[in-house]
Amino acid sequence: MTLAQIFEKVVGPEANVAFAAYDGSKAGRSDADVRIEVKTPIALAYLAQAPGEMGLARAYIAGHIDVQGDMYTLLSEMAQVTLNDIPLKEKVSIARSLGLKPLLMRVPPPPQEVRRSAMARLGSRHAKQRDAEAIHHHYDVSNRFYEWVLGPSMAYTCAVFPEADSSLEEAQFAKFDLVAKKLGLKPGMRLLDVGCGWGGMVMHAAKHYGVKALGVTLSRQQAEWAQKAIAEAGLSELAEVRHLDYRDVTETGFDAVSSIGLTEHIGKDQLPGYFGFLYGKLKPGGRLLNHCITRPTGTERTINKGGFINRYVFPDGELESVGYLIRQMEDLGFEIRHEENLREHYAKTLMKWCANLDDHWEEALAEVGRGTARVWRLYMAGCVVGFERNKVQLHQVLGVKLRENGEADVPLRPSLDWP
Repeated sequence: MTLAQIFEKVVGPEANVAFAAYDGSKAGRSDADVRIEVKTPIALAYLAQAPGEMGLARAYIAGHIDVQGDMYTLLSEMAQVTLNDIPLKEKVSIARSLGLKPLLMRVPPPPQEVRRSAMARLGSRHAKQRDAEAIHHHYDVSNRFYEWVLGPSMAYTCAVFPEADSSLEEAQFAKFDLVAKKLGLKPGMRLLDVGCGWGGMVMHAAKHYGVKALGVTLSRQQAEWAQKAIAEAGLSELAEVRHLDYRDVTETGFDAVSSIGLTEHIGKDQLPGYFGFLYGKLKPGGRLLNHCITRPTGTERTINKGGFINRYVFPDGELESVGYLIRQMEDLGFEIRHEENLREHYAKTLMKWCANLDDHWEEALAEVGRGTARVWRLYMAGCVVGFERNKVQLHQVLGVKLRENGEADVPLRPSLDWP
């Protein structure tokens, strides 16, 4: 049985994907939008040792599988493919045709993969040193690389598209402005932005609302970039970004706290401490806006230790359901005043990032190397499919620290430009 015949058995003859392999076999339509090429037998070794998503990812990142065409189109076409759909008799036939060599050929994972043993040496999950390494792995890739992917806003979180054809920059501005309005920011207020990235929310609050804003991030490269951008924008009197664990912020009495894309890194067991810490940083009447990726229900695993994203993108990342997060906030004293799901907006955001990476592909290869660039191409395109098909969601939850008399200091109804 040729590799092309095996491919057809797995994906079916109707998939709009062309296939070619080193054994000379081909399958699929010649005019297909996407083409997969298995270049070496090492690709089969990866698949034999880790059947499914992880084996395919390793083979692609290491360069033993090539993809010509749009990665999103490929992943969308193959989203429903699973080896479980193949009858046992066919699986046995496939295994016999491949022989024992792929099983016996030991190949190490690509260097971009985070080793569990290395993380374990840094302490238990979400210990400060281990969290710092997880953030370093993902965010300290290259500021230049992120500038190409994210665009001028340097916002690495879900944008909010006012219109279907809004640009990425318009949508990121709208996201920061939506957060500012939900928090009720006004001149003279103090904002704490935890997990602040490259300082987008901090600078937006200072520039457009006259707020004195402090941002903290575990990424040294992010902090250095943000402080330079703040100085160049003339915002140094109002805005500051520190290379610091949020747990080490000593100031208190903030009017508002924003957490945009940090909760995914906190971990389920640490959520009470996280929300309790943020609650303690607020004045009575202060608001917290928590913006994060979630599971669609409470029945899924919060962490997939052996999955592609945990091994290559977000080490130790954990996703809870929005219901679980709200319960934790309530139990720590927050009154929930607003909640919304921006799932479709994140799919559109990721599509824009994918297009940016494609536009700068050759530059990205030179900057971060083929393996890292391929990790990002695969990860972002896969996330588009995930958000489109409701495998993951993006929620904003607004909580208030009530005054002693129960007053929340929020309007009876939000303004019309707060959707």
